[in-house]
Amino acid sequence: MQTDAANPSLKKTLGAWHLWGIAVGLVISGEYFGWSYGWATAGTLGFFITTVIVALMYTSFIFSFTELTTAIPHAGGPFAYARRAFGPSGGFVAGAATLVEFVFAPPAIAMAIGAYLNVQFPELNPKTAAVGAYLLFMTLNILGVQLAATFELFVTVLAIFELLVFIGVVSPGFSLANFSAGGWAGSDTFGLPAFTGIIAAIPFAIWFFLAIEGAAMAAEEAKDPKRTIPVAYIAGILTLVVLAFGVMIFAGAAGDWTKLSNINDPLPQAMKFIVGENSGWLHMLVWIGLFGLIASFHGIIMGYSRQIYAQARAGYLPPSLAKINPSFRTPHRAIIAGGVVGIAAIYSDELITFGGQTLTANIVTMSVFGAIVMYIMSMASLFKLRRSEPALARPFKAPLYPLFPGLALAIAVLCLLTMVYFNPQVASLFLGFMLLGYAYFWLTHKQREAAPDDALLQTARSLVD
Repeated sequence: MQTDAANPSLKKTLGAWHLWGIAVGLVISGEYFGWSYGWATAGTLGFFITTVIVALMYTSFIFSFTELTTAIPHAGGPFAYARRAFGPSGGFVAGAATLVEFVFAPPAIAMAIGAYLNVQFPELNPKTAAVGAYLLFMTLNILGVQLAATFELFVTVLAIFELLVFIGVVSPGFSLANFSAGGWAGSDTFGLPAFTGIIAAIPFAIWFFLAIEGAAMAAEEAKDPKRTIPVAYIAGILTLVVLAFGVMIFAGAAGDWTKLSNINDPLPQAMKFIVGENSGWLHMLVWIGLFGLIASFHGIIMGYSRQIYAQARAGYLPPSLAKINPSFRTPHRAIIAGGVVGIAAIYSDELITFGGQTLTANIVTMSVFGAIVMYIMSMASLFKLRRSEPALARPFKAPLYPLFPGLALAIAVLCLLTMVYFNPQVASLFLGFMLLGYAYFWLTHKQREAAPDDALLQTARSLVD
């Protein structure tokens, strides 16, 4: 790729710690909010089972996905792998699904940031705070990837520390009786206790881990991606699994979990059970807890911008979105474009609030639909490339192949089918977005034909022995 002033490229500045910070930071807001809606659907015990299933899917997925990321280190991530494996149409499906995931996740997180700030400043409108967060962190992302990644690493470490503090503060009130009281929700469909609740809660368990794969989109900005990406991904998924189960169990065991199941700030409210309304611990959690939300919000802005940039560079989106700022070497137009869509989603109450779910819950579910389709396409791409390109250099190979990618693929398909069944309105909206995207894809074939021979093809050729 050219790197002159007229055609600046992304800058390789990120090490293993930066990538770990991005991988964990992208996700860590899922430990702070969103997941507790699963309690309302499945109960604490039912949701625990759901989370075990989803954690198994993510662990096997990440160990498999790392093979693709190191073999084809490209800013498009899943879009690049599916295009390599299945051609332009495959690239469209994976790319469009990834865009839905990464563009719809930030407004949900921004709304949670607004809810946390509203706890401290009741007069502050949460939506106003959410828009302010967009403007602030879009600007930070535009100013440079190393600055953005260093900030991401800092807030991620602080957010992890805060989660450990939360567990320590509520631990004196730990009671398994609290956690298990009324722990099954749903119906006895097929003779299994709360079976429907367990399955219907899948999107909220996925929220614990959603977007960890976004670190792949920083691959073109990573130093030695063949070495640094596996370290970041494996350490990242282990970090998140431990935190997810720790936070969920200790929050539920602190008091009446039903009061936490339909709100955007379950951790401060859980802490109130133990320390009361006016404790300094509570104020610390609200303020420092914001860093967990900020880490994910900031990181996903970085992720969606690289995805938009990569697809625009390949002619799947308007080419103007592939412009790199010559001063900061960041895809500034892609950052702004994703922000405009996210801010619109925050104010789309009538469009996205339905089916008895809150605006946040439906946005979470929409994002998860995109993620699951992308996971399916990624694992299918891995199997296809193993057959069609056995000579492709694979610095990291999926362990226990084909068991791990097969397990991830099977659970992802199960998740998609059950999510469509339990969320038909959100599924219809997701399908509508995909069909609109395909119409654009079909009408712009000349745009793709005119696209330059970008890093997707150059990188791929250099990796084949």
